Amino acid sequence: MTDYRDTGLPFMKMHGLGNDFVVLDARAQGLDLSPGLIMGIADRHKGIGFDQLAVIEAGAGDAHLTFYNADGSTSAACGNATRCIARHLMDESGKARLHLTTARGDLYAVDAGDGLTSVNMGQPQLDWRDIPLAEEMDTLELPIEGGPTATGMGNPHCTFFVENAEAIPLEQFGPRYEHHPLYPERTNVQVASLVGENHLRMRVWERGVGVTLASGSSSCATAVAAARRGLTGRKVRIDLDGGTLEVEWRDDGVWMTGATCHVASGVLTSAFLAAHP
Repeated sequence: MTDYRDTGLPFMKMHGLGNDFVVLDARAQGLDLSPGLIMGIADRHKGIGFDQLAVIEAGAGDAHLTFYNADGSTSAACGNATRCIARHLMDESGKARLHLTTARGDLYAVDAGDGLTSVNMGQPQLDWRDIPLAEEMDTLELPIEGGPTATGMGNPHCTFFVENAEAIPLEQFGPRYEHHPLYPERTNVQVASLVGENHLRMRVWERGVGVTLASGSSSCATAVAAARRGLTGRKVRIDLDGGTLEVEWRDDGVWMTGATCHVASGVLTSAFLAAHP
């Protein structure tokens, strides 16, 4: 089999509400992705640029998905990337329902009509061990200034409910809590405001990435946290910097619905791959 490092590596650029991804298809040929290569692709000046990199592999269902952050670390879940890839696979196969596997577990995606895609991100993790936190505590209100809520969606989240999410200096606020000692694996950080009945405004700091225009797993975690705190019901609209998601915490898991975009397809050159062994 021809080595992709000699011929170049095809990629797709996608985004869900501005939460952007490079997607690699490894169903036909395995990929050896070093942290250096991942970070090289993530570079928005010298590479392609992304919030997460996603790899499609053959799996027990329609496909298996693996996710990487821009700093080369892995993430078990990425909701918007899952929706983008699900839309691509639906268009490719003609299916309206997919079974996807991830490190998070089995996820199911459906065509929601009008170009929208829904993904069931599974049940939220509410116990401190599963999120995980460093010690036993009530996850509804952490002993941190501002009393945020901790939620696991296959990755850890820390949600602050504030009067005005847009007034928070997220570039300084986010890293302060991403590395909080209560979160041994670091955490995604959200600031959210209630702006109407079952309607939230949310902004996101993603661990290993920084400020992002949107985040699917963060949206799910925030919807769960708001419902647990009695701020909303279990079906909410969430306005992010990049657009709007609908999230519903049902008996079978947390469903997220929104738009996706396949921006372009291209090839990483052999010269670029050689420079990032």
